[in-house]
Amino acid sequence: MVKLCGHCGEQRAVLRRPKTFEQLCRECFYTALEAEVHETITAARLFRPGERVAVAASGGKDSTVLAHMLTTLNRRHGYGLDLFLLSIDEGISGYRDDSLETVKRNEAQYQIPLHVYSYKDLYGWTMDEIVSQIGTRSNCTFCGVFRRQALDRGAALVGADKIATGHNADDVAETVLLNIIRGDVPRLGRCANIITGEDSPLPRVKPFKYTYEKEIVMYAYFKRLDYFSTECIYAPFAARGFAREFVKDLEAARPRAIVDLIRSAEQFRVPGRSSSSNSSSGAKAVVLPQAGSCERCGYISSQPVCKACMLLEGLNKGLPRLGVTRTRKTHKAPAVGGPAAATAAQLAAAPAAAVDPAAADLVAPQAAGGVSTAAAPRPEPGMQRCRISSCLQAQTGAASVQQCGFCTSPQQPAVCCGSGACGGSALGSLEAGGAPEADPPAADHSAALAGPGSEGSFAYLQNKGAIASHPSARHAAQ
Repeated sequence: MVKLCGHCGEQRAVLRRPKTFEQLCRECFYTALEAEVHETITAARLFRPGERVAVAASGGKDSTVLAHMLTTLNRRHGYGLDLFLLSIDEGISGYRDDSLETVKRNEAQYQIPLHVYSYKDLYGWTMDEIVSQIGTRSNCTFCGVFRRQALDRGAALVGADKIATGHNADDVAETVLLNIIRGDVPRLGRCANIITGEDSPLPRVKPFKYTYEKEIVMYAYFKRLDYFSTECIYAPFAARGFAREFVKDLEAARPRAIVDLIRSAEQFRVPGRSSSSNSSSGAKAVVLPQAGSCERCGYISSQPVCKACMLLEGLNKGLPRLGVTRTRKTHKAPAVGGPAAATAAQLAAAPAAAVDPAAADLVAPQAAGGVSTAAAPRPEPGMQRCRISSCLQAQTGAASVQQCGFCTSPQQPAVCCGSGACGGSALGSLEAGGAPEADPPAADHSAALAGPGSEGSFAYLQNKGAIASHPSARHAAQ
């Protein structure tokens, strides 16, 4: 027996909505879903007329349906929005390069401009390069932190007022669950907000907060929208995957479990600061972190140095796990032969008395492209080891043994030459003490760190001029 649409009663029903259990035909499903998203937008007052809104576009189903629906509703209901697509190229070969082609087709289909920024432009690294250093265990930490900041950077450069993301109900429920597991009280108190960063220059909105992933997939399928469906090649290693499977199991047992998780987070109340160390229940009162600005890049942060700057510092120093774990060890790799390795062996035989205490915890350098993990060799008596974690230079009174080209002359021992490999303050040292004996090798990942407070502190600030002249920034320039 053919089931008819429960709304119009004329067409054959093609699906049952998970939240309402309504049997709907295609046209009634389109109408119901679009009306639900419109109601979410108007009830939460997500937009104001005349705002310039960046639609975070990855090429996947969520962002593609969001771009299509916002374009449709903007025209139908007269929101008065200036919409454009904003994409971030993380530099993942075989994934992001293909999905960006889909976004470019969406640009032509929806007749809204596209702006693309890359991790390479903003940070000096691609995700493939980061994974080659950090491995697949914590790679999503880097990508999540960098992507969030990159979206804000890109949106600011093209003059956006808000960023609209395609986070659906399943995504929000997974985030709630992850924050419960981690005991992350501050994030648990705000992760279900439909608008985040209301007090910041670039608020983020989630028009799909109550929209199930199943419905987004069916909408894209029935509408024959052009989207990219391949999962990120590094996603199987992410902790979110386990939360996603658990949420799907909950949904199979009870379809409203997803909305229930979201509602629970909405009703969650964080205990405030208390004059007593213990509350009436015996639990310690929670002291929420206060939002401020990163003293290095100016990005919003509850710490003096934001997470992105900390992760970048570790990458540029050759300590990729700095900011991820409490240890400063790097991945082990077999020793590589050659002149550098020979000199390292000679230095390793030297006594320990003359080791620079400030550099005692640094690791050995990379040799011929390999990642070394052995402790840095100890120089001979009267020598000083360079404080750069990726250098073996031992300096004497009148001559220096060059191993990496990152060190200054003997007059300025244990000081970086400004290549950026160690994060040292070296430009003034170069002026006072001369230049390295040999030209430093190419350091694609080393931002010129010119000391605290300098605009050369990190890759984003160093490349600010190049980014501002990027084609995607012309709107802001005008």
